[in-house]
Amino acid sequence: MASVREIRRRIRSVSNIAQVTRAMELVAASRMKRAQDQAMASRPYAAKAWEVLIRLTAMVGGDHHPLLAEPAATRTAGLVLITGDRGLAGAYNTNVVRAAMRFIQGNSFQVKAIAVGRKGRDLLLRGGCDLLAEFVSLPSRPGEADVAPIARVAIDAFLGKEVDRVYIAYSDFINVLRQEPVVRQLLPVRTGDPGSRVLAEFLHCDSPEHTNPYIYEQGYAELVNTIVPRFTALQVYQAILESLASEHSARMVAMRNATQNADDLVGDLRLAYNKARQEAITTEILDIVGGAEALAS
Repeated sequence: MASVREIRRRIRSVSNIAQVTRAMELVAASRMKRAQDQAMASRPYAAKAWEVLIRLTAMVGGDHHPLLAEPAATRTAGLVLITGDRGLAGAYNTNVVRAAMRFIQGNSFQVKAIAVGRKGRDLLLRGGCDLLAEFVSLPSRPGEADVAPIARVAIDAFLGKEVDRVYIAYSDFINVLRQEPVVRQLLPVRTGDPGSRVLAEFLHCDSPEHTNPYIYEQGYAELVNTIVPRFTALQVYQAILESLASEHSARMVAMRNATQNADDLVGDLRLAYNKARQEAITTEILDIVGGAEALAS
């Protein structure tokens, strides 16, 4: 059994760790609330933008804008991978990267990645994936201007024929305890299942060809040239908001579990400490009694 001094040192060390994880849990909870509110507030707008893109695709086809045109063949695809810059978030980063790697390995075409976040970038480089660009240290509350360069790189790669399709991998925020990794097609815009459970809840255009078409005052060419790039960037922005809410939720739960485990370990160590201390006291008493009996005899 460890000595009383060693057990006391371990109790102090684990207690300090519990204080750190408890503070990190509180910080993550505060950030999660803000990120969750931001993601929830923008969901209806992002879904409606996706619905407009789907309707435009069904109405005008790919001849009016290259971002809507289906490629003849898919030889190279771009993948926007959104992860966190830091760890200590449970399996959040691992789950997103694992979903992305399954997507890469499950398709025959070559994949060029756009990494958003240090964790995803490091794991992609370790796996030998070709990187088009990397974006790290995004603000805690990003705006559309912070996300615009990411969407611009993806759109330019698609328009420049560097990639034939663009996909995006991120985590949908379902609730505090559940974050769902998603890999869905971003470009060209396609009808049907959006590939996101959260996005599908707000869509109301499952069959746009059987519904009454929208009447636009502007011409289709001007309208499509304005809406398609902007709404495509909006989809990237919404994915980042979902990822931030998922990351802070996963970190809060991970730190809560770490704090609980540390408290349980401290309890076990205190029990071992009391046993060791009692054993030491008993040993000293026996030595004293034995010495007294030896003197008396």
